[in-house]
Amino acid sequence: MAEDKFAIHAAARDGKASIVESLLNANPKLAQRKDDDGRLPIHWACSYNRKEVVELLVNQKGFDPDVEDDMGWTPFMISASVKDSDAIIDLLLSRGADINQTNHQSQTALHFIASKNNIDLARKLLSPDMKPKPASVRVKDKRGQYPLHRAAAIGSVPMINLLLQHKSPINASDNAGYTPLHHAVAEGHGHAAVALLKAGAETDKKDMDGYLALDLAPDKDVRRFIEKEAEKEGIEL
Repeated sequence: MAEDKFAIHAAARDGKASIVESLLNANPKLAQRKDDDGRLPIHWACSYNRKEVVELLVNQKGFDPDVEDDMGWTPFMISASVKDSDAIIDLLLSRGADINQTNHQSQTALHFIASKNNIDLARKLLSPDMKPKPASVRVKDKRGQYPLHRAAAIGSVPMINLLLQHKSPINASDNAGYTPLHHAVAEGHGHAAVALLKAGAETDKKDMDGYLALDLAPDKDVRRFIEKEAEKEGIEL
């Protein structure tokens, strides 16, 4: 039965560490078995933030911290996208997880961290103390987006400033011709747009449809706010 075949995946997902442990004792190779979703037990344990199960799996012989599911997601990428998963993240880092590995969409963990506005984890991964090297802010995904595009789209000023401090390209256009400024304005994030302008975002770049970032303001209030704040800062629009 398929159900029995993937019993370890279900136990990993449900956080039933004792069942995972007894299944592994009977057959250690189960840790390497992919289910119909193309995932190993470790991917499910990370998805559901099951620390005890992750501890069991990372201590298996031949554990690969960068093992991918069929979408190219590693355990680290998954945990970086899950709330309150610091303990698992630390565990994966201690096992040598590659924080700059990309999935099939060319996204790194930092893309997801920016989208989720996990500023503490971003600071940690960008720290010069991160070994063997810090996370890169300069990886472009298949949509042509850097993590900064994500941070701008959700309007996180702290994340924008952090990524810029680490030399993220500020005026790069994605596949739609959107710069981070286009994303911030289009989503109505006035404060994020102003943060980008203060950092030197160019205002004369057009998207694929010929629109400037300011043209994408969802309403007059957002546009007026940005114009007023830019004027205060002496920024010409």
